[in-house]
Amino acid sequence: MSFTHLHVHSHYSLLDGLSKIPDLVGHAKKLGMTSLALTDHGSLYGAVEFYQECKKQGIKPIIGVELYVAPRKLTDKQPKLDTKPYHLVVLAETIEGYNNLLSIVSKAHLDGYYYKPRVDIDLLNKYSTGLIALSSCLNGEVAKALVNKNIDAAEEVVRKYQDVFGQNNFFLEAQHNPTIPEQQIVNNGIIELSKRTGAELVATADSHYLLPDDAEAQDILVCIQTKHQLADEKRLSMRAEDYSLASPQQMQSWFPDMPEAVQNTDKIAARCNIELPLNEIHMPYYELPIGKTADEVLRELCIEGIEKRYQITNEAISKRLDYELSIINKTGYASYFLIVQDLVNWAKEQGIVVGPGRGSAAGSIVAYLTSITNIDPIKYDLLFERFLNPERVSMPDIDLDIADIRRDEVISYVEEKYGKDHVAQIITFGTMAARAAVRDVGRVLGISYGYCDTIAKLIPMFTNLDEAMKTVPELRDLYQSDPDAMRLLDGARKLEGVVRHTSTHACGVVITEKPLENYTPVQYSSASDDAIITQYSLHPVEALGLLKMDFLGLKNLTIIEDALGIIKKTTDEVIDIEKITLEDKKTYKLLKEGHTTGIFQLESAGMKRYLRTLKPTEFEDIIAMVALYRPGPMERIPDYVDGKHGRREIRYLHPDLKPILEKTYGILVYQEQVMAMVRDLAGFTAGEGYLLIKAVAKKISKLLNEQEAKFISGCEKNGISKNIADKLWAFIEPFAKYGFNKSHSTGYALIAYQTAYLKANYAPQFMASLLTADQDDSDRIAIEVQEARDMGITVMPPDINESFSTFTVVKESLSGKPRIRFGLAAIKNVGQKLVTAIIAERKSGGPFKSIEDLLKRIHQKDLNKKSLESLIKSGSFDGLDESSRLLHNLETLLIYNKQVQSEKASGQTNIFGQLPVENTPQLHFKESGLVDERQKLQWEKELLGLYVSAHPLEKLKDNLPA
Repeated sequence: MSFTHLHVHSHYSLLDGLSKIPDLVGHAKKLGMTSLALTDHGSLYGAVEFYQECKKQGIKPIIGVELYVAPRKLTDKQPKLDTKPYHLVVLAETIEGYNNLLSIVSKAHLDGYYYKPRVDIDLLNKYSTGLIALSSCLNGEVAKALVNKNIDAAEEVVRKYQDVFGQNNFFLEAQHNPTIPEQQIVNNGIIELSKRTGAELVATADSHYLLPDDAEAQDILVCIQTKHQLADEKRLSMRAEDYSLASPQQMQSWFPDMPEAVQNTDKIAARCNIELPLNEIHMPYYELPIGKTADEVLRELCIEGIEKRYQITNEAISKRLDYELSIINKTGYASYFLIVQDLVNWAKEQGIVVGPGRGSAAGSIVAYLTSITNIDPIKYDLLFERFLNPERVSMPDIDLDIADIRRDEVISYVEEKYGKDHVAQIITFGTMAARAAVRDVGRVLGISYGYCDTIAKLIPMFTNLDEAMKTVPELRDLYQSDPDAMRLLDGARKLEGVVRHTSTHACGVVITEKPLENYTPVQYSSASDDAIITQYSLHPVEALGLLKMDFLGLKNLTIIEDALGIIKKTTDEVIDIEKITLEDKKTYKLLKEGHTTGIFQLESAGMKRYLRTLKPTEFEDIIAMVALYRPGPMERIPDYVDGKHGRREIRYLHPDLKPILEKTYGILVYQEQVMAMVRDLAGFTAGEGYLLIKAVAKKISKLLNEQEAKFISGCEKNGISKNIADKLWAFIEPFAKYGFNKSHSTGYALIAYQTAYLKANYAPQFMASLLTADQDDSDRIAIEVQEARDMGITVMPPDINESFSTFTVVKESLSGKPRIRFGLAAIKNVGQKLVTAIIAERKSGGPFKSIEDLLKRIHQKDLNKKSLESLIKSGSFDGLDESSRLLHNLETLLIYNKQVQSEKASGQTNIFGQLPVENTPQLHFKESGLVDERQKLQWEKELLGLYVSAHPLEKLKDNLPA
């Protein structure tokens, strides 16, 4: 018996479907099915994954969606009329139909969203070609009319959809729900409708899970969505019916009086034939000068870059450039480099700090010459094949680090350049981890939170439940002895890994040649109403051949950018961070002493310890430490240190290894060294060398054996004995498992050096920018304030006349002991709008002379009792008045402020724009006692997160034993 499921939900029907895609397809194959549809609620989240999995398992994929049809128009959004849309199942018959589904779903989310992503008849009419529609479940428009015993209205609905999709493209859906009386009414009614309209019948199971035994887990999942408990009487339960992926035999037995409804599933499946255009490259259009190709423009930019980077060319530069450009030409990626260099250079022109190179892109001289990266690959022995491998070509992947507070500016530029409908961030899906699943299931089952929390905490972090049951005896014992624990854990195991919500990828951005909906459905981000995200996640986007770039917001680049700004303001020096010397003595002194708090990649306690031992003297040392300070390679750090300081004799298994390993004192540190070794000793190409590294990393025995044989054979051809070749392989293989990418290490080492340079040479400015970056983290602020003090920098409480929004270097003090003022925005209860108003008024009208002066000049609604009290207690007014007196007269101050502003509003000012003296309210302070130092310190701790001016225990230290 043959049958195809055409109404199927996966876990991408968020919190209303239990089946994961691989399990779903695998179970269909196990049941003997040759085709299968996916019709998740309102979205196409799983379409590409489903398509790939079906192809992998030899099943024909049918891509569809269960749409929500607005009762009126998708633009109508009235609570009583438009909150309950009808359901409609739509399947892609052709590739045109699939493309129409992309448009329909995108517009449902962007234009029709009201509680759910909705469509209307006008939208369906516009994009109906290549689609087959089914009338759906009891929430379908046909079913609703039949349940209301209005068969004439139901007939009108059928004919409406036949007009939209075509006479033979709309089917009446029968389902098997024997305990639901309305379902029998619908099943009987559609037989009559079929006779009246000619619309054929089709049987579906409306599958939400795989096996009948999964019914309770599905119910629990829905309760998580609706925030009900399983015992709630008012909720709608799905357990009375079977919504599993039924077998063909089961489906036939459910519809003995409708054999044609079962047979029609295969007829529909036979009609649905689409091949998704996977692995085709879709590069955005980059505007070129008339008459020139992308390859020609890229070469011209590189030639210009030689003069900028090297001043003069030589054979090594020319040979490397010609080689890279030839590979780029063959692979057709010239426009990709043009796109990336354009946005990187735009960002730099705006003063946005962009990282010097991330990942393997630093291995490209083309990237260096076009200013995409700031690292000379020839100088640091970086290999192009680690980035773009001619032996196995794939889309280049240039990831960009950008100052985190300015990342959105770069995305806005890309949107402006290529069109807002061509640029989107990438969706991600949050899934239920083991501990969260236990707590969620426990809440739904009504099991006490404390009990669930105890069980959840028995599960090791990053461990799945099956593994935890094997490795944690206490958990296994509870499962075997306590029925509540068994029910809880069984439910959690079924929900573990199920998609719970959508979110936005931290850095991924897609840029397309045609509008986005030609390639992927889109929707608004859950975090923002106007940010567009793809409905396909990272791997489907890559499989579709779309240009995906990672724009990573890096806090350390913001610290650099802010520090450069503060340096300019306080010293009038303009520093080009890309041109600083890499041989600065102060920087290496700081590194040798391990004073690396706040230094990118180098501030952990272990790293500080190793730096003090290593005593770095050159940039290569920093590159090596970034690469080595990881699990595995870390054990080689002592060998590196001993080699540098001559405490270990350096030997090489073969003379040809010396130029490759000399800079790392005879030890393997980088993947590029392995690639160079197998190239020079065994005749591999550099590209083949990278494939060897990948083979070792994958630990596939057959592949490893092939690579070993090839390496030893290559060595022997080059006159190296088998004995030495075997030793060389034994030397290479263990390292290749954890070898680090030198291109990436060099890029991050350069950021580390740049931050160290600023700290060593412009300590107050660097520390102010560091404190600003961490001002919301009181623990980090405490560490950094102490670091500043250890460096001889005074960190002072905020001051109404000296502080700005962020931490500020006080310019006048630079000739003496450097000082940093707390920013006003760091004070609790003081909003940014009030801070902005204070700074703007101070800029235009000069420093505040007194509290009265400030209250006369600041008219901002956030100046209230709470904010004024916080400003006073934090010490912001200590330079103008005594805190105690101001606090004692807080109500008077606020009344005074209101009176002054009221006078201003009434227009009673003289020709100079000032209040007439006779109208100015007078402040009458009540007497008050002094506030002791201990009280002031408590206020600092409360409002700034730490003690600033002193420490309560400081006076006791002299009495402590030495």
